[in-house]
Amino acid sequence: MSVAYSTFTLGNVLTEEQQSFFEENGYIHFSNFLTPEQVQEIVTASEEVQEKWISGNVEKVNGVPVKYGKDLDGQPIVQRFAFINQHTRVLSDLLKDNRLQTLLQLIGPGARIGENEKDGMVLNHYVNGPESTFTKMGWHTDGLRDIFLHGKLNPMLNVGIHLSNLRPENGGLRIIPGTHKQNIFNMLFRKRYFVGHKPDKNELAITPNAGDLTVHDGRLWHRVAQSNVIGEASRRRVIYVPIIAGKYEPKHENSPTLLYQRLAGVILK
Repeated sequence: MSVAYSTFTLGNVLTEEQQSFFEENGYIHFSNFLTPEQVQEIVTASEEVQEKWISGNVEKVNGVPVKYGKDLDGQPIVQRFAFINQHTRVLSDLLKDNRLQTLLQLIGPGARIGENEKDGMVLNHYVNGPESTFTKMGWHTDGLRDIFLHGKLNPMLNVGIHLSNLRPENGGLRIIPGTHKQNIFNMLFRKRYFVGHKPDKNELAITPNAGDLTVHDGRLWHRVAQSNVIGEASRRRVIYVPIIAGKYEPKHENSPTLLYQRLAGVILK
């Protein structure tokens, strides 16, 4: 299977071409969603949150474990922030961008941005260094969580807001276009969840520039490839925000840590 890699511009309305591309492939890539200045403002805000969480020994946010690691100089860093939108105005304001509301059309009636559900707005900070604990992620679908928790699959999209320039050698998101149309059996058993990292002959490397936005369907098989380069050139940051439908299930400070979240601390390395 071969998919021509296309990029689009996100406005206040999705075009028929954009909707058709997403429906066929299960993903879409929009260029220049953020300006370079906005990207830097977000990076700076995340570093401020990181300083607070490290000094405060924050272990969980709304029941979701914080993933810590070491930077290239050996200093502690946060490598996975959950609900970061609740801890800095810069990122809570980002969710008010009207263009994000446009993406709700990809699900339809009842769709919403899950800023207080799932893991909220997540910011992942990857760096390939000798002490990093977060350099890659194995094959998975985002829909597994709903099946695990509810026994049924609810519509879900994952919106990625990219804060780094990526080429294939930098690692990053790999998807198998079209797998959002698969049956439940293939969604559950086509790959070894999280522990399988082997490239797929049909996978596509998502290669955004800083400021780009991507969307992928929660049923789509995808992984995060490890960078083939080490050091500063391997550093990449990306935000993920869920668009969901179904029962409203907000998280709060007393929310429990779920089994798959405890397991993630072991297998997501």
